[in-house]
Amino acid sequence: MSAATRDDHGLARPGRTRRPRLGAPDLGLYARVLVVNVGILVTAFLLLVLTPVSVSPEPTRGQFAILLAGLVLMLASNALLLRFSMAPLDRLMGLMRSADVLQPGRRLDAGGTPEVAQVITAFNATLERLEDERRASMRRVLSAQEAERRRIAQELHDQIGQNLTAVVLELKRLQGHVTDEWADTLADAQELARESLEELRRISYELRPAALDDLGLRSALESLATSVARRAEIEVALEVAPDLPPLGPDAELAVYRIAQEALTNAVRHSGCTRARVRLSAEDDAVYLRVADDGRGLGELPRSGGGVRGMRERALMIGGRLVLGVSDEGGVEVELSIPSAVVEA
Repeated sequence: MSAATRDDHGLARPGRTRRPRLGAPDLGLYARVLVVNVGILVTAFLLLVLTPVSVSPEPTRGQFAILLAGLVLMLASNALLLRFSMAPLDRLMGLMRSADVLQPGRRLDAGGTPEVAQVITAFNATLERLEDERRASMRRVLSAQEAERRRIAQELHDQIGQNLTAVVLELKRLQGHVTDEWADTLADAQELARESLEELRRISYELRPAALDDLGLRSALESLATSVARRAEIEVALEVAPDLPPLGPDAELAVYRIAQEALTNAVRHSGCTRARVRLSAEDDAVYLRVADDGRGLGELPRSGGGVRGMRERALMIGGRLVLGVSDEGGVEVELSIPSAVVEA
């Protein structure tokens, strides 16, 4: 049976069992306070009965010193006992204040008295249930969102896209039937129709990238990097390890959306000139790292909808998202997907 590991705040990782204590029985808080007070009072009684120590109606300095020492001893014993017994509750309060379902896995070791241990155990179970429910609800919401995106992208491509294509063809047919006076106006209309068609195709692709469904994650990331580099006029380097384990559809979609959002944030907020997207398998996990050479974390809205969306997608697939500083001084977004999730 292995002992639970703790972090700097006394928190234990889930899935570990606590090593049982050896020695004195694990008494409750009431019993501990009672035992200490009984011990002190019995000791004082024996001192008065079995020793020549006595208290006169007008205590001397020596008698007063003995009484004061006994009082201090009793108060100090009770204070130490209560502090030791209440310490797990202080850690529990800290976890309650900092708990975030978007950063799961933080648990508290169920130590202290039996009453305190029961409270901590109940809170850990409640927190785990909330995380499971949040993960399930986010999976339903994001699945419905992706289905709606797919439907809208298909509608845009099949209806509005075809209409704009027809408009471009009709305008082309008119080229030989207009006077020189209207030729420039017709050319402007053709160019506007072509630009609208290209913009429609871009929006449709961003709603649901066809390459992800048809060609896989690697091709989708290559298309994303090329599109961002062309549109934002920055350099985007893509590295995809050849030995990646197969990812499920949900994990592939989460990796793509997080890379897409991270690159969007880099273009909008960092003022970067270069970005790097790296997908690799390390230490029994798959890692996605998106880094830039921009202004750093100070320019990134950590509580914005984009960052929160990335955290939700990471949580949905059982991964972990961390924001840090890149080697170039900009922002690095790191998504780690454990091997247990990858294999599942």
